[in-house]
Amino acid sequence: MFDTISTRSPIRMAAAAAALAMAAAGAQAQKGETVKLAYIDALSGLMGPVGQNQVKTFQFLGEKFNKSNPAGVKFEVVTFDNKLSPAESLNLLKAAADQGIRYIMQGNGSSVALALSDAVAKHNERNPGKEIVYLNYSAVDPDLTNSKCSYWHFRFDADTSMKMEALTTFMKDQADVKKVFLLNQNYAHGHQVAKYAKEMLGRKRPDVQIVGEDLHPLAQVRDFAPYVAKIKASGADTVITGNWGSDLALLVKAANEAGYNGKFFTYYTGVTGTPTALGTGGAGRVFQVAYSHYNMGGQAQKDAEEYNKKFNDDMYTLSIQHIYTMLSQAMANAKSTDPVKVAAALEGLSVKSFNGEVTMRKTDHQLQQPLFISVWQKADAKYPYSPEKTGMTLAPVKQYDSYVSSTPTSCQMKRPG
Repeated sequence: MFDTISTRSPIRMAAAAAALAMAAAGAQAQKGETVKLAYIDALSGLMGPVGQNQVKTFQFLGEKFNKSNPAGVKFEVVTFDNKLSPAESLNLLKAAADQGIRYIMQGNGSSVALALSDAVAKHNERNPGKEIVYLNYSAVDPDLTNSKCSYWHFRFDADTSMKMEALTTFMKDQADVKKVFLLNQNYAHGHQVAKYAKEMLGRKRPDVQIVGEDLHPLAQVRDFAPYVAKIKASGADTVITGNWGSDLALLVKAANEAGYNGKFFTYYTGVTGTPTALGTGGAGRVFQVAYSHYNMGGQAQKDAEEYNKKFNDDMYTLSIQHIYTMLSQAMANAKSTDPVKVAAALEGLSVKSFNGEVTMRKTDHQLQQPLFISVWQKADAKYPYSPEKTGMTLAPVKQYDSYVSSTPTSCQMKRPG
């Protein structure tokens, strides 16, 4: 009786109302605030077209999220051209920090990513109150979430080992895959693709022979004919490559010209230039493993079509959508845009995204998400989207739930404080 009266007393009720008002104000503390995101990636050189495409994607999706997102914030993308150089990226990180930008985004080149992740951690240690969060949308070296994991780094793509887990699970049932050639770019990601391909095929298909392995300089080769000659001479019926950008487009162009008709298992067939280089030559023979494909359906499909009409280009880096979805939700949950609070809110966060339920694993900050195997084929009524007006498309042939492609982590996360 006395408890009931006391909770309804004017003093208690006024205090409760004040607390509710404060909570409501806190929940909206970031509403209307502009959050600057620094894009640090190659916007010139051989890989420039990929970076230019991704900037347009960040701006296009940013406009959509600015109209409606859980935190009520406005995103602004500030671009920096790192020319694919780790050293240049570190200078640009300092430039972004000097401009008061607290969120940086990068994805093209794991050598750059490793340098940035380390530099961001050191910056945050030396500059309490000015912390920066690094949002990685496509640098996929597994070390970034294993031996070199950092609390301030979050990866929204699936790493090399996760994709190879899905790819080799698919390949083990391909009876015509018997002799494999590994051709990759000579940097962190390329080395990892070769390593995991040998390891996982050895476990799942011990009968498969690795008949050749080669590495080439990143973004420097203009004629892949000598490499294709090696592939043909080895007797390989299948090529596994993690190549991206011009390095994949020029490789498949050379393979077409040389009449190589083996299978290609790739990571980045859908990226700028490669669809055109393939043309109709790789129908039924070129496969891609990724967290998305060109015929996702739903809102993702509508966005892709709108993007195509607006820019006469194809939107393929959908991990950018993961970033906006999770970052705005984390800001809403933290009731703040402060990177320290937002980083804490990102850990373990699950959201519904374009490819299903995704979760930012707390132990290593590696996004857990479904992966798809798609094949290059003629566009049709069921799979109509045609990249680069080729009349072809990437049609899904297999989907793997998050738990299938998930790989363990050795990360020993050092958390602030």
